[in-house]
Amino acid sequence: MSLAKPDRETIERWNRILEPYLGADTRRSVTQILTSVIPFAVLWYLAYLSLSVSYWLTLLLVIPTSGFLIRMFIIQHDCGHGSFFKSRTARDWVGRCIGVLLLTPYDYWKRTHAYHHAHSGDLDFRGFGDVDTYTVAEYLSWPKSKRIRYRLYRHPLVLFGVAPFYQFFIKHRFPADIPRRWKTAWRSVWWTNLAIVGVVALMWATIGIKNFLLVQVPVTMLASTIGVWMFYVQHQYEDTYWHWHEKWDYYDASLYGSSYLVLPKALQWLSGNIGVHHVHHMSARIPNYKLQQVHDENPEFHVVAKVRFRDTLKLINLALWDEENRRLIRFRDLKARRAA
Repeated sequence: MSLAKPDRETIERWNRILEPYLGADTRRSVTQILTSVIPFAVLWYLAYLSLSVSYWLTLLLVIPTSGFLIRMFIIQHDCGHGSFFKSRTARDWVGRCIGVLLLTPYDYWKRTHAYHHAHSGDLDFRGFGDVDTYTVAEYLSWPKSKRIRYRLYRHPLVLFGVAPFYQFFIKHRFPADIPRRWKTAWRSVWWTNLAIVGVVALMWATIGIKNFLLVQVPVTMLASTIGVWMFYVQHQYEDTYWHWHEKWDYYDASLYGSSYLVLPKALQWLSGNIGVHHVHHMSARIPNYKLQQVHDENPEFHVVAKVRFRDTLKLINLALWDEENRRLIRFRDLKARRAA
């Protein structure tokens, strides 16, 4: 997809369109917290009680419990963008508390995710908050050992199985890839780790460590896997947007490098409308509960790639950015092209 950068007049028009939707509605934000945290707590407790009946029943209850954990992640996500409460203190502490349940240090995540928004689709600024993506030319220039490592990394079982476990259970405990000068982020890591230890100790003393882990581990694993999958399909589709910085544009990257993931209504509600991802990237200061409204009321933003739920399985093997044809391709596509 080769696009001219939008001119200043277009950008100003888009900003005028988005301006009325900016900022939090405190009543809606509080309601969203209540309709997320309370159902999560009730379902978690029912899952714990079900351990004395059947672990299969527990695993069945894990499914909706994970859905509400994802909904809580969206709240933390909006707090990090400054769009969930007008008070910075309120949104930061809500984000930090939820981060303990999510195994995600809030201030660390907020900074790396801001980098993703500032550089999404920019080939010169890959590294934080992205699924690692390389060009065909880069891949072909590597030695065989590095190609094998990348192919393993991009395998669906790794991306949606191993990677979520590593990201949330291990990397978030000590994110060695961030600079030591990020003092606030590192404090967030240590305080979150300490709070997690406190929660585990409390659960150990009350319901027993085994019972706690039998419920919490599958809840966290399912929620994190779904979260990684959603993030993947919101940016990794065939005609997405990648450019080297010289030709990169923030607004083009938002509209053409972020999909509109069309989910069943129940899943859209649980995921806080984050599938309306192009609008979110156009302005992260729009809270999740306004994203669908922005899309519906402004046909100008309908040029975005629409990804339907049933089509997402077709995307999981995409792996390389083909600069010549401006699209993501699979490893087998590269092999077929080279053989032709």
